[in-house]
Amino acid sequence: MTIYEVPECSDSLLQTILTIWEASVRATHHFLSDAEIVRIREYVPQAVRAVEHLVLAEDASGTAVAFLGAEGHRLEMLFLSPSERGKGIGRQLLQYGVQHYGIREVTVNEQNPQAAGFYEHLGFETYRRTGCDENGDPYPLLYMKLVW
Repeated sequence: MTIYEVPECSDSLLQTILTIWEASVRATHHFLSDAEIVRIREYVPQAVRAVEHLVLAEDASGTAVAFLGAEGHRLEMLFLSPSERGKGIGRQLLQYGVQHYGIREVTVNEQNPQAAGFYEHLGFETYRRTGCDENGDPYPLLYMKLVW
């Protein structure tokens, strides 16, 4: 596994990241409809290109399998190809972000209990909950801080 910060997100890399993002969301965000995923996908390129630190994880063959975005001390995005879940890649990416960028906070959809459990397992605790997301949609958010 190779993990590194991407200095500039090319169009081809962006397409790869969008593929990973969509596959990951479809595998974990069961509370979203197909139409909502398609709608949200329109904003992903801008978010990926705007994030302060974009980190890529590649397997032994050099294929991108996961990515992380960090801004300040916040984890803004962490998505893995569904076939790579459970292999420790998410943990490695998060640890990279904590070590290199001082990640201490993350916001998680409450309706994605696997993600919330993942962050809890790695030392994050919920300090705030909202009844809807930043757009006012009915998706409660958990705001979590690293406590170790």
